[in-house]
Amino acid sequence: MSRTIQSWDAHSCNPTTDHYPGPYFNVYTLQEHIRSGVSNAAYTRRDYYKIMLFSGECILHFGDQSITIGDNTLLFLNSRVPYTFELLKEDISGYSCVFKDEFFREGLRLKLEEIPLFMPDARPVFALEGTTLKEVTDLFEKILREFNSTYAYRYELISSYVSELIYYAMKLVPAANPQKESNATARVTTAFLDLLERQFPVELFSSRILLRSPKDFADRLSIHVNYLNRAVKTETGKTTTDHIFDRLVGEAKAMLKHTNLNIAEISFALGFEDQAHFNNFFKKRVKVAPSLYRQV
Repeated sequence: MSRTIQSWDAHSCNPTTDHYPGPYFNVYTLQEHIRSGVSNAAYTRRDYYKIMLFSGECILHFGDQSITIGDNTLLFLNSRVPYTFELLKEDISGYSCVFKDEFFREGLRLKLEEIPLFMPDARPVFALEGTTLKEVTDLFEKILREFNSTYAYRYELISSYVSELIYYAMKLVPAANPQKESNATARVTTAFLDLLERQFPVELFSSRILLRSPKDFADRLSIHVNYLNRAVKTETGKTTTDHIFDRLVGEAKAMLKHTNLNIAEISFALGFEDQAHFNNFFKKRVKVAPSLYRQV
């Protein structure tokens, strides 16, 4: 029987609690964590980043994706996309470290939210083997060893090891996300995509999406809607409306699959005027009604 595990996330990233022994950082083996107790994990956004080296068998429900994970898999989970794990087998092993932006305030050259591995649309799942697996395992062992030491500068050393993990994994990413030359259209597109993403996930499913049309975003960015549309199309090959609709569909799928909210509540949270409007929108984009999609 499959089950979900909360214990991987049991260590809070709140530096004022006993659960959080380091400055915005924690690390543990999955074996130890499972032994500490298991409970159900909600499909929700965490307030921290996570890097895991996992061996076993599970399904990662990540945004609107469900990804089957096997042995020796390196995972990068960010604070902007909701997720949960569904164990398919009891026997698991590996490592996990969790941290906040503050841990790298002075250590990383890039902001965590700007790293491709932690982008909301990333698929940061890497199957490792051979030398690559050994090097990643060795890094986690170094992090654990320093974390349990009394060395005065252990967190500075740990941050360098975690940085090495991040940059090492970025070498494994296909050259699909090259950094584009900064220009006016690129900056406008980046600002639009960032503003779009910041609306999701709907915070604790209690707030409501407010920006739903290209004009809404153009007004917020203080530019003309035609300029926004041209910039987004030039930079991404997709229209502004397609970006908005695709993100609404992704969030709708996730809420239908991973929450107990009824369709009227989901419709309201996503900013639709009424449930009928949401039903028509979803069916047109997904080719199936929301109620039937939930049952699949």
